[in-house]
Formats: sequence, structure tokens, C-alpha cells
Amino acid sequence: MKEIIAKNLTKKFKKKVRKGIFNTEERVIHAVKGVSFEVNHGEIFGLLGPNGAGKTTTIKILCTLLIPDSGEAYIHGYNVIKEPNKVREIIGVVLAPDKGFYERLTGIENLVYYGRLYGMNKKDAYKRAEELVNLVDLGKDAYRFVEEYSLGMKAKLSIAKSLIHDPSIIILDEPTVGLDPISSRKIRALIHDLANSGKTILITSHNMWEVENLCNRVIMINKGEIVSQGTPKELKEKLNLSYFIEIEVLNADKISDYETSINEKGNLVVKIETQKPNESLIKVLDKLREKNYIIGSIKVIEPTLEEVFARVIGGEKGN
Repeated sequence: MKEIIAKNLTKKFKKKVRKGIFNTEERVIHAVKGVSFEVNHGEIFGLLGPNGAGKTTTIKILCTLLIPDSGEAYIHGYNVIKEPNKVREIIGVVLAPDKGFYERLTGIENLVYYGRLYGMNKKDAYKRAEELVNLVDLGKDAYRFVEEYSLGMKAKLSIAKSLIHDPSIIILDEPTVGLDPISSRKIRALIHDLANSGKTILITSHNMWEVENLCNRVIMINKGEIVSQGTPKELKEKLNLSYFIEIEVLNADKISDYETSINEKGNLVVKIETQKPNESLIKVLDKLREKNYIIGSIKVIEPTLEEVFARVIGGEKGN
């Protein structure tokens, strides 16, 4: 089932720009230009792009916070423009992990408050809040005032808040921005767990490594337009990016046929750059074994989504 559908979404903003000392002029910013994509049930889908690419504007349209100038969008079959209340009932949203809390309430009190807003009685809201603070690993911090929270704690609490009404679709805008590595890792693990439990998740990020390790499929947005899309593997294959193979040789000091280096163990390492890793690896191994070289470790280094991003956003073809 297609849980999220975006069809030719466009959105413009008017912005006043200073021109000279006393004058200003009005400019039209094309934030989103004909963006279309679909997200399947249970999928982690990523919107990747630089700052100002149109990711957050797209997200806000899907969350019913902005009305597009043209195009359509559906969440679980509901039209985001015509049926916004239906959409809000089934989505959980994190737009800014450090916003939307009452600082003088504890974390769990904040969750109970939002549970009551969704129609829960106090007992059920508190029970749900306790479940969620355990899920996001807040522990005893859930009973501290939010004004004492670090950004990482607030990020966990914001995800808990988005889950208070058990939504089937979760939309996360830069869920790990500003977090330390340990907190980021815990948030990524939580996102994986939510998807495995059947939730559909849409995230935005400019962190290529994060998207590559989280998402089933990705679209890259630049200047309001989709410039490439597919699985992380497909995006890399479209650009014919190079793989790097490193083969450790245990009984040689020098091999003139290949580029080599010495590893930390003091052994020779043969290095190969190729776009056909399987074929090249077999060919090189056969040649080395013909000369009675003893093979140690073998490492195949894949191209990264960061390389794809640099190529595509840099203007090269990647559609």
C-alpha cells in the first residue's frame, strides 16, 4: 500500500530583499518545483538535500502545515488539503527536536499533556507515556524538568511525543541534527525498530551516511527539484562510481603489476580501483595465486552516498 503520495507539489514564497540603502524589492522563491514520490507501507524513505533544498517545505505540506500552490498529496489515502484533520490523526511529526515542550513540566508530564489533547483519559495517557519513555530510553530523565534536558534528551522526547497516539506514519525532519554520536546512534536504532514494528517513516536529512544506513529508498532534492531517486545502491550504480579493493599478500615485499602499500601489520596490500568489483576481484586473485602468493584479508570499499550527492548536486547527471 502507498502510505504517502506526493504529486507535482509546488510552493513559492515571496521574500523582500534589500536593494541599496533605502530600497527593497520583492523576490519569488521557488521552494518546491513539481516534487512527486510515493512511500510504501513499512518503508523508511529519505529526502536528502543541502540546506534550503526544499525538504522541510515538502514535509510541512505533507503535515498539513502548508498548502501547496499546486499539486496533490495523500497520507494513507487522505487528501492533505481537503482532509487535514484525518491526516493529523494518523501521523506523528518531529519538525524541531528542541521545540514544542513546556519547560517547567517533566518529560513524562509533557507526554501526558499531549496524550490528553488526543482524547486519552489521564490514566491511559500516563500509561502510554511510561511505555514511550522506556521505548526511547529516557529512563529517569523522564521525571526531570524539560528545562534541564540536553538536546539529545529533547530529541528522544520529541519522538516519544510524536508516538503518543500510536500513529501509523511518522515524519521526521532532521531527527539527529545537533546530536552527539551516541545519541544519534540510539535515535537511528529507534527508527529501525519503529519500521520493523510496521510504522512507515519519512525522514529528511543532509547527512548522507545516516540516510544510506537508514533508508530503503531515497530522493535527492536540490533547489526545489528532485535530481535523483532510487535505493542507495541504485543511486550509486547509476553514476558508475568506483569501488576500491584491497588485498593483503602475506609472502611478498613487492609486486610491480599493481599499486601497493604496507598495512599496519607490515604486510603488502594490493590496491585496485574498479567499477566491476566482483569481476576484478576474481581476476586479480587468480593472477596472484598463479604466482603462489598467499592471500590474507580482502577488503572491498563501496562508493558512498556522499559521493553520489557530490556528483548529482554538483551538476552531473544522476536521474
